[in-house]
Amino acid sequence: MNIKAKLIKAFALSIVIISGLFIFISWATAENQSNFIQPIAYNHKLHIEDIGFACLDCHSNAETHARASIPNVEFCGDCHDDTEVENPEESKVAEHVNNDIQIKWVQVHKVPDYAYFSHRRHVKLAQIECETCHGEVSQMENPFVSPFPSMKMSWCMDCHTERGVTNDCYACHR
Repeated sequence: MNIKAKLIKAFALSIVIISGLFIFISWATAENQSNFIQPIAYNHKLHIEDIGFACLDCHSNAETHARASIPNVEFCGDCHDDTEVENPEESKVAEHVNNDIQIKWVQVHKVPDYAYFSHRRHVKLAQIECETCHGEVSQMENPFVSPFPSMKMSWCMDCHTERGVTNDCYACHR
């Protein structure tokens, strides 16, 4: 076998290996997003139905930024500073508040690094309700353990098609 043929085989093999690694990494980060454990068993239903919060009360950046904010001790401390409560989850929040320690929430809803998503575009400009992408959060008594929906590209493209929005690759992939 001549050198040119060996180089072509080596190049082809390296392409196969790199492609395999890319597919594995994509699968590991996108498909395997389940069974997340949050540091505090946050009850959305309690905060929405009983207290009267709306999504944007806690996730205030959703209207103005690409990424929605996840509230932390600065916000939670308005109500949770008493560690002498019956609910152990409330007590955890109060401990974080009183010691000024940020709660290490685990981000569940993610798009791959190669995709661009803006909450502002969807919430403010397109006026899409949070439930469209995140489900019936107002009925959740436990935190998310997996994304709703699975955040696959086909799901996004179907939504774009239904709403007459571009599916041009460069709209989301930059």
